[in-house]
Amino acid sequence: MASSITVILNKCTGCTLCVRSCPFGAISMANKKAVIDMAKCTLCGACVTTCKFSAIELKKDSPQGAPKDLSAYKDVWVFCEQKKGVIQTISFELLGEGKKLAKKLGVKLCAVILGHNIEAKIEELSHRGADKIYVVDDPALKAYLDDPYTEVLVNLVQEYKPEIILCGATVIGRSLVSRVAVKIDAGLTADCTGLDIDEKEKLLLQTRPAFGGNIMATIITPNHRPQMATVRHKVMKEAEIHKGHKAEVIRKKFPGASLKSRTTLLDIVEEIEETVNLAEADIIVSGGRGLGSPENFSVVKELAKVLGAAVGSSRAAVDAGWMPYSHQVGQTGKTVCPKLYVACGISGQIQHLIGMQSSKVIVAINKDPDAPIFKVATYGIVGDVLEIVPALTKEFKKVLKK
Repeated sequence: MASSITVILNKCTGCTLCVRSCPFGAISMANKKAVIDMAKCTLCGACVTTCKFSAIELKKDSPQGAPKDLSAYKDVWVFCEQKKGVIQTISFELLGEGKKLAKKLGVKLCAVILGHNIEAKIEELSHRGADKIYVVDDPALKAYLDDPYTEVLVNLVQEYKPEIILCGATVIGRSLVSRVAVKIDAGLTADCTGLDIDEKEKLLLQTRPAFGGNIMATIITPNHRPQMATVRHKVMKEAEIHKGHKAEVIRKKFPGASLKSRTTLLDIVEEIEETVNLAEADIIVSGGRGLGSPENFSVVKELAKVLGAAVGSSRAAVDAGWMPYSHQVGQTGKTVCPKLYVACGISGQIQHLIGMQSSKVIVAINKDPDAPIFKVATYGIVGDVLEIVPALTKEFKKVLKK
């Protein structure tokens, strides 16, 4: 039976309560009766709850494809992303958080790593607290490609049945786990900033910003396994290193057919950077449209160079073509959590604040005293960014020489 919503005309009084309650504008009145536009309706049920006369009936499908025995799924898995054999720090953050989740569920924390010549990384993952490590080492997995990585991870999930899968909300992570989720009929919550366990129901609580960051939504997946989530970088603490910890290692091999790809990697062109990596930086100096022109970004870069900082950018500056997307901080860019964040000529729209408001110390420089950035700033300087930033650079040069 298909999901449906129906207005029972002989019960509808034309009170318009349902019209006002619909968050999607899907209900209108015709001849003093409610009419639902199915092109706009999402079957959210708000109108059903509001109607005092039981004049709206909502029927939804029971979940299809849900596993019959959810108890067959155990353990918390962390997909450990590596590039050129170097494990990315988001993986250590997820191992730290995954350990807490596994402890509450009374299960094991497992790391999953795919690549080539990665045997040396097993000990590193073991020291970070993994109880089990699933390793697939093959030349075809040296660099990330959608098809073989998806096929391998899907096969591992189907064989070992993890209860939870966590992955970084990186370019690779987002590409990979969405494909895996579709193939195994699982739910996936993207860009989480918080994870916890409902200890009564044994469900993963997945918290992420919604409606532009104005509210925080907590999402559960009660009917499907595994429960899957991608997590933003720099919002959780890395797992501590315990060199005495030893993990069980499970090495898997897959036939060549499983590792075939519809695409071919021709070359990897590295972006040339004069400053440190944005996601890893302890200090970030960011610029926005308040700088006035792309040439004026030089004052931001100079300050960053003196401080040994990374250079960040607002979305507006990236959209204007002043800086590459790789420097963008915000909801649609990178989430950062440095010890010091200096915002130069950035007004502080919610999209940007979501990506940097967890910074330990925030210094905002803007000529508008009412700019939203000052609401989250530890220190605020009202004035011309093109005068203040060079002056700060000059003073820092003097101080740091000493």
